[in-house]
Amino acid sequence: MTDRLESGWASGASARGRVVEGDNLELLRSLPDGCIDLVYADPPFNTGRRRASARLRTTRSADGDRTGFGGRRYRTVMGETRGFDDRFDDYAGFLEPRISEIRRVLAPHGSLYLHLDFREAHATKLLLDHIFGPEAFLNEIVWAYDYGGRPKDRWPAKHDTILVYVREPGRHFFDAEAVERIPYMAPGLVSAEKVARGKLPTDVWWHTIVPTAGNERTGYPAQKPLGILRRIVSASSAPGAWVLDPFAGSGTTGVACLELGRRFLLVDESPAAIEVMRTRLPEEHGIAFERLNPSTLGPREGSDRNRRPG
Repeated sequence: MTDRLESGWASGASARGRVVEGDNLELLRSLPDGCIDLVYADPPFNTGRRRASARLRTTRSADGDRTGFGGRRYRTVMGETRGFDDRFDDYAGFLEPRISEIRRVLAPHGSLYLHLDFREAHATKLLLDHIFGPEAFLNEIVWAYDYGGRPKDRWPAKHDTILVYVREPGRHFFDAEAVERIPYMAPGLVSAEKVARGKLPTDVWWHTIVPTAGNERTGYPAQKPLGILRRIVSASSAPGAWVLDPFAGSGTTGVACLELGRRFLLVDESPAAIEVMRTRLPEEHGIAFERLNPSTLGPREGSDRNRRPG
């Protein structure tokens, strides 16, 4: 795949990955045209409230506030709280310049996976059609899970939407054989051979959220499961490809890329997110961390700023 990051903005960068603290729009504008093979973007969902997550731990205590196995008493200790503001007066205005730049930096075979929830998926699809063109739409993936509160006045909202658009229709990279297969829901309707092999996932992905007490959990709010990112990276990038995550959060995209032999560029302006990524992506693994310096950046000469292919 493309090596333009090696000779362009990221000259001298780690061969495995780079994590940048700063404004993703500033960084996107500095990248060369067509230098990225895959983009996974998980922007704030515009829920209208602050998103936060606190880590809890328990210690044995005779006068503790909770009872555990065998009647033992434990005391709950509140740990660090991490969060971010998830309120936008003009969400489309926030996304539009970033999506335009993402389209520009994608290679001809590249794809964008844009992760949204029900509040903004419909309007954002119209925006993507405008920037990429409706013919560049590839899939609407529904990630379904079963966790959290259940209101009594509506169907509980238990899914996210991932919209997939390609840079040039018909030229996108997709490797179905690289995707981990899943069991058939009705194994009695297919042959034993097919049952043993499993099936390719459809555009509805049943996958648990990050377990609240699991080893994968970092405590960063809105952390996405590693299994979701493994599937995306496996299918839509080749080994050695460059994967960009402009809203990197807890760094799950980078973890998936390290496991699968892809290179990555992660961006987030939250110091708390960078702190989490330093833990998950140690520098001894060949990862470079830096802070964005806007004074040294500028748009690439000759960049294609048109929203639609000419």
